[in-house]
Amino acid sequence: MDTKKLDKKWWKKEVGYQIYPRSFYDSNNDGIGDLNGITEKLDYLKELGITLIWICPIFKSPMDDNGYDISDYYDVNPEFGTKEDLEKLITEAEKRGIKIILDLVINHTSDEHEWFLDALKNPESKYRDYYIFKRGENGLPPTNWRSHFGGSAWEKVEGEADENGNEMYYLHLFSKKQPDLNWENPEVREELYKMVNYWLEKGIAGFRVDAINSIKKDKDYLDLPVDGADGLADNIKYTLNQPGIEEFLEELAKETFKKYNCMTVAETPKLEYERYNDFIGEDGFFTMIFDFSYADLNMAKDGFYYSLRDIPTVELRDKIFKSQLTQQKYGWGAPFLENHDSPRSLNKFFGKKANILNAKLLANLFFFLRGTPFIYQGQEIGMDNFVRNDISEFDDIASKDQYQRALGEGFSSEEALHFVNKRSRDNSRTPMQWDNSKNAGFSKDKDSKSWIKLTGSQAATNVADQINDKNSIFSHYKKMIDLRQNGKYSDCLTFGDFISVPLENEKIIAYVRKYGNQKVLCINNFSELKQEVKLSEIARSINEVEIKLGDVLINNYENVENDGKVLVLEGYQSLLVQI
Repeated sequence: MDTKKLDKKWWKKEVGYQIYPRSFYDSNNDGIGDLNGITEKLDYLKELGITLIWICPIFKSPMDDNGYDISDYYDVNPEFGTKEDLEKLITEAEKRGIKIILDLVINHTSDEHEWFLDALKNPESKYRDYYIFKRGENGLPPTNWRSHFGGSAWEKVEGEADENGNEMYYLHLFSKKQPDLNWENPEVREELYKMVNYWLEKGIAGFRVDAINSIKKDKDYLDLPVDGADGLADNIKYTLNQPGIEEFLEELAKETFKKYNCMTVAETPKLEYERYNDFIGEDGFFTMIFDFSYADLNMAKDGFYYSLRDIPTVELRDKIFKSQLTQQKYGWGAPFLENHDSPRSLNKFFGKKANILNAKLLANLFFFLRGTPFIYQGQEIGMDNFVRNDISEFDDIASKDQYQRALGEGFSSEEALHFVNKRSRDNSRTPMQWDNSKNAGFSKDKDSKSWIKLTGSQAATNVADQINDKNSIFSHYKKMIDLRQNGKYSDCLTFGDFISVPLENEKIIAYVRKYGNQKVLCINNFSELKQEVKLSEIARSINEVEIKLGDVLINNYENVENDGKVLVLEGYQSLLVQI
């Protein structure tokens, strides 16, 4: 798609849909989702109403981290198809008014990339400086940093010990098969920029940019205080959002993104809010970012599955409010409920109380926030978490590490498995449930075995049952999208200001979108019990003398109980209403 012909900020009007290609639809019965499978389901996505697809990595890869370990940036992984299949998908999507963005993974490559293979083979190779190689001391790695997937962030290079026995290591913040690139080397940056521009010339609309705030490391490479039974330390103090990263990102944007009218949505966990202007301001590095400040509230100790807890509604509310107001101050955001790195939202927020009502509540709460909303595959039908009976049933490397980490902290195998079941990334990576058949309609051949075990809930939750049911979760999402894109209050729900409504009742999350003379209230009862709200309290919080409820745009119940002074919300009731 030629985005150069579009309005400069076309991306504000989009509705994104994230596809994990391995698990979306298998068109050739090999048990693995593929590009042609996405093409075959474009009419479904058009029916839903989305306008933009973010596809997780489809480049050539050994699949150690399901594609986030790229061995060739210029080729498509054969299990997904060919470059011609990708070009066909882009063309067919454009015919339906759907744009495509790809996943850009440039913090690291695969250890099977030709650059790294040459760097390992020859210490004098120029490619040795494409990565971060350092010598350890006293029989230890250069630092005590833990990789995000467990174990040391340093991998020993065999046969390169010096005369004192000190070994050579390379840095990998993620898997040992994902060596970090050395962004301090201008040759590395030039190679990456060339690749980015190559794909933008192919007609994609932009990128989701993976782990981009990890590209700058503190050059002193110091140890950190040990924080786990493994004797290692979380590395982010010296590897995330480091001073000076702005120089790299400004150059990246100048040499690539800003040459095209493209969209970029950056993964920037723990980015300090005071730095948002550089990232998403008027001349920012990216058009929008994902804010993860409320993504992992179910872990008391960040990054440790064994610290799971229930999410206090008031804490979720306050995080959303702060995130929205900050993004509004500086630029644009990308609200999301789920992605490929998180469990299903229904289970995360409501556990065993998850049902169709609170699925619609979560949808309303997040979809109408200010920003370009992203829906993750299966979210629109209320797909849920699985229960695995043994750690051997998991595919995700992070889940296997978290299981071992919990054991190391003294938890039993049963407890460790419980934590991983609840938080595993595999929960969102199970095959899309198209129908209630044995393999959920994931492959054309109903007897094909999928690459990963199904969730097993396809009898109760599938597209075929929901697509023509006007009361289904799918129909709710379809209605939400249509309201935002085409309804009377479309501009208000897209471009309108976000106004927080901090009510005394901490079971309720409410906010207002305002655009010109239009005002729309989104109010959500997170309790299973009835809750009352005085309209005068809502009015005061938005500096109005009084408010009256007008057009009810969305309601997950049949009726609204309102006497003009008090709004009574049923358990898990969620309203979008003009005021």
